[in-house]
Amino acid sequence: MDILGATLRVCVDDLETAVPFYERLAGGTALRFERGGVQVAAVGCFLLMSGPEAELEVLRKVAATIAVKDVEEAHRVLTELGAHVVAGPVATPAGRNLIAVHPDGMVYEYVDRNS
Repeated sequence: MDILGATLRVCVDDLETAVPFYERLAGGTALRFERGGVQVAAVGCFLLMSGPEAELEVLRKVAATIAVKDVEEAHRVLTELGAHVVAGPVATPAGRNLIAVHPDGMVYEYVDRNS
């Protein structure tokens, strides 16, 4: 499985206030979308999320988002290594993803850019 990088997940109270700071910090323009009532802005290595507290409480449990070449391959490797895939693979606006609990209890999202 090829790991291409990681994204830091940041829950913010006000996305409109946070985005300009992170765009300036990362030197890029945010890609915005909505998922499950949560407003999301991806900029550089940051994934900013804002929305209902009940939704953010769940999202805070995911330590990081890990970019991989192929989510299907990640699913196979994670399962072979004893991780528990709790969601996915499913299509998202940015590609496919899955959520996995590693044997040590840490929760990660794995994403690819394949549609």
